[in-house]
Amino acid sequence: MAIVEGKAPPMFTLPDQDGNKVALRELKGRDVILYFYPRDNTPGCTKEAQGFRDLWTEIQDHGAVVLGVSPDSVESHRRFAGDHDLPFPLLSDPDKKVMTKYEAWGEKKMYGKTTMGVIRSTVWIGADGKVRKHWRRVSKAADHPAKVLEALLAG
Repeated sequence: MAIVEGKAPPMFTLPDQDGNKVALRELKGRDVILYFYPRDNTPGCTKEAQGFRDLWTEIQDHGAVVLGVSPDSVESHRRFAGDHDLPFPLLSDPDKKVMTKYEAWGEKKMYGKTTMGVIRSTVWIGADGKVRKHWRRVSKAADHPAKVLEALLAG
């Protein structure tokens, strides 16, 4: 299933860093920023998470929820969130099923070599439960949270 703007995204339930189940269907009525990242505590992923953290108040003022997703374990997420004071849930998708549905797992090129891995991307799901925007390949992790906030504010 492709992620198509204006269409409903795939539903999912994943555990967060505290072991709580987070279900997308329970967030209907709120804007959801679902960002996929490769790995906890790597430079780009840390900068991206810190960017969402630093803009958290403005994102919340807009009524939006941020959810980070990677294949890391619940325990890894707990440490990462604690080390960086992240105020939003980090969801664990070790079997990559949700990432695959959201086109965030697949072939990518790194240093001229094609590998399978997490494709850094973000999906904005509107309060109506439909995809508003899909950033398919985020190249500058540190700058990305500000671009997401800009899109949210523009409506």
